[in-house]
Amino acid sequence: MLVLDDLDRGLIHALQVDARAPFTLIAEVLGSSTQTVVRRYRRLYAQAGLRVVTLPTPRSAGAHQWFVRLTAATRSAHDIAVALARRPDTSWVRLTSGGTEIVAIIHTAPSGPDAHALLLRDIPRTAGITSVSAHYLLHTYLGGPTAWRGRVNVLDEEQQARLRAERETTGVSGRATHPGEEPYRLTDADRALLDALREDARTSYAELAAVTRTTASTVARRLAELRTRGALFFDVDVDPALVGVTVSALLWMQVAPAQLETVATALAGHEELALVAATTGPTNLVAQALCQDAEALHAYLTRRVAWEAVTRIETAPVLRTYKAAVALRTRTS
Repeated sequence: MLVLDDLDRGLIHALQVDARAPFTLIAEVLGSSTQTVVRRYRRLYAQAGLRVVTLPTPRSAGAHQWFVRLTAATRSAHDIAVALARRPDTSWVRLTSGGTEIVAIIHTAPSGPDAHALLLRDIPRTAGITSVSAHYLLHTYLGGPTAWRGRVNVLDEEQQARLRAERETTGVSGRATHPGEEPYRLTDADRALLDALREDARTSYAELAAVTRTTASTVARRLAELRTRGALFFDVDVDPALVGVTVSALLWMQVAPAQLETVATALAGHEELALVAATTGPTNLVAQALCQDAEALHAYLTRRVAWEAVTRIETAPVLRTYKAAVALRTRTS
C-alpha cells in the first residue's frame, strides 16, 4: 500500500483549502517544485483514489437528499449496491452491518412525475430487498461544503492563509446561504458548467470553455461568481486507509429535540467525525465516524458521545464503500 509522506499530506490539505489552487502556488506553499507537486498529485490520483470533484449545493440545485437504508439478502446485497452506485442520482453508497444493509444518499427533484421514482417505484420492485427506510436530510452540520478535519492537518495557519488569500484576490472566497435566506438558483448554463467540473474540479478554463462553448475568461468569471454565491462546493476524496483510518461506522442517533442543535453543533467539532446531519425518522441525527481502529471507536463512543441528550445510538460498521461523492470506488473502507 502507498505510504503518504508530509508532502502528500500537505498537497491533500492544500486541495481542501482551495481545490483549484494552481500547482505553482501549492508548490510555493509546500516548499517544493511545481513538477514534484504535479507528479505527487498524479500518483495520489492513480494509487490513493484521490479525486477532487465539484458539486452544487442542494439548495442552489433545488434538490432534496435522502438517506436510504436497504436490508437485503447477503447474496444480493453486493449487486444491489453496485447498481445503486452506477446511478447518477446517488452518492455515498455503502455496505454496512454484516453485509446485509446498504446505505445510500439519493438526490431527488422537489416535484414532477418522476421526482421520487427511485424511492417509490424502483427500489420497492427490486428483488432481494427485504426492508426499506428513508430519512430526509434536513440540515448538514458537518460534511459537504465543510471538509473532514481529521483527514490531514499539516499546513499551518500561515500556509492556509496564503492559499485563501489567492482565492480571495480573485473574488472567489465563497459563502454558504443561511436558513431563511433565498439561495441562488442554478441556470441551465450553470448546470452545464458544473457537469463539466463534476468529476474533476481542476479541469482547466480552456477545457471548460470548449465544453461549454464559451471563452476561458467567461468561464473563469462565471465559476468565480458561483463560488462567491455559495452555489457549489468542492469535495476532496482519498482512500481513508492511507490516512490511518481502518474503522468506519455510521452512527444513527436519537436526540431529544430540544437538545438536537446543541448536540449536533458539538459533534461537528469532533475530528473523529466526517459527517453530522439532522434527518427525519426514528433517529434524528446521523454521523459518520472514522477511527484508527476498533479500540479508538469504542473510546469515542463511550467517552465523547456519552451524553444524556443522546437517548439511543445504533452503530453500523461500514464494510465497503462502492461510491463516494461522485466517483465509483474499487477499494474497501
